Amino acid sequence: MSDLLTYAEYQAIAKNLEPPRTAFIDGKYRAGSGDVFSSINPVTGDTLAQISGCNALDVEFAVGKAREAFEQGHWSKLHPSDRKDVLIKLCKLLSRYRRELAVMESVDSGKPIRDCETIDVPETIHCIKWHAEAVDKIYDQTSPTGDDAISMVVREPIGVVGAVLPWNFPLMMLAWKIGPALAAGCSVIVKPAEQTSLTALRVAELAHEAGIPRGVLQVLPGDGPSVGEPLGKHMDVDMISFTGSTETGRRFLRYAADSNLKKVVLECGGKNPAVVFDDAENLDHVAEQVVHAAFWNAGQNCSATSRLIVHRAVKTELMQRVNARLRDWKTGDPLDPATHIGALIDEEHRNKVRGYLDDQDKGAGPYVSPVIYHVNKDDIKAVDEIFGPVLSVIEVASNDEAIALANNTKYGLSASVFTSNVRQAIRAARDIQAGTVTVNCYGEGDIATPFGGYKQSGFGGRDNGVHAHDQFTELKTIWVDLTDPKSGNNII
Repeated sequence: MSDLLTYAEYQAIAKNLEPPRTAFIDGKYRAGSGDVFSSINPVTGDTLAQISGCNALDVEFAVGKAREAFEQGHWSKLHPSDRKDVLIKLCKLLSRYRRELAVMESVDSGKPIRDCETIDVPETIHCIKWHAEAVDKIYDQTSPTGDDAISMVVREPIGVVGAVLPWNFPLMMLAWKIGPALAAGCSVIVKPAEQTSLTALRVAELAHEAGIPRGVLQVLPGDGPSVGEPLGKHMDVDMISFTGSTETGRRFLRYAADSNLKKVVLECGGKNPAVVFDDAENLDHVAEQVVHAAFWNAGQNCSATSRLIVHRAVKTELMQRVNARLRDWKTGDPLDPATHIGALIDEEHRNKVRGYLDDQDKGAGPYVSPVIYHVNKDDIKAVDEIFGPVLSVIEVASNDEAIALANNTKYGLSASVFTSNVRQAIRAARDIQAGTVTVNCYGEGDIATPFGGYKQSGFGGRDNGVHAHDQFTELKTIWVDLTDPKSGNNII
């Protein structure tokens, strides 16, 4: 925390920001053909920028430029080590402008500056750098054959990728997609959430400055019907990588079915459990993890722990510690480095979240303070993905009941288990239907571990790790016959 500035210093940076106002297409900023829309500060309601939105005409133009760049091969056929060097240069530029990006992210999304400075921007840089460093160290394969043939299994960039981003982690989700996609050699068209377009546009500008060729990374701001749908239906887009709601994810599967059967990778919603067994140790630590998991980023996190499933033997003691820990979490202006919980993204989302709250908890203005409800397993608060600072606590009488309840959801993104028994921890981690299960902690693994979900939380692939790199490539088998066509003998 020592590297953070003061509240006044962050306010001064925010005051002097010069946010982007147009799309970034074919290597430069250019006005879109769609409606102008406002990028709004969720705290003040002030307009940060009037952004020239895009529509299907811009999608058509950008896809053409992306395909042209891909076929020319200035990036797609560049040696992996050379692509790595350019991406490393981009990381250096991101580091140089890290404070500007952090403040821009905070005022555009309502995220606390402490998170933008210490998590979002560093992780964005780390992700792009990790994939850059990996790209010239990932080997292709040969398959077992006799001495009359050689079989090679090689990766090739998939082509033109549409990357559709959420508003809750604009920079990090951008990096999760462009890091592996650009490292693989793809051309990428980014559609940021209309609520949070600014940092994606700025990163595209820096990427061009770093040496990414024209047409290889383009950003088209606009809403779903104007940009997302035309991207999803475009016959010359080879893949869509989407992070957002399950409902919208379903649309992209339909778009693919109705167009060219493009590859679709979805990372969608979650109703994630923290399971606390009766033998859980160090309840202070458990409480710290639960509070962070439930209320980080105001619960606007697909892997947020929104269900605490706790054995009755430890419930009372644990909840005392959870409530005590939560008192340390300040809700307020995101630019104040003492703030833990900032503003929800916009009025529409605030109203949605407040619709789940009891009257005394609804609050007013841009903020919704953390709230904890003790509910039964069928309560709507324990079923729906609220996507806000709401924790539902459900008491169970046995560890088996806890696991069954953890799986009693249409989602399966992440989960946590707290126990002092190693065998029980492994068994629970195996039995819980989720893409990531942490033991005695909350988290998502790290950049080297695949992230994605079971059931309605995910489809088609995983983010992070080499698995993310693989999803932006096609596998090709090359079979070489080594026999003499005249004699039939081996020619080697």
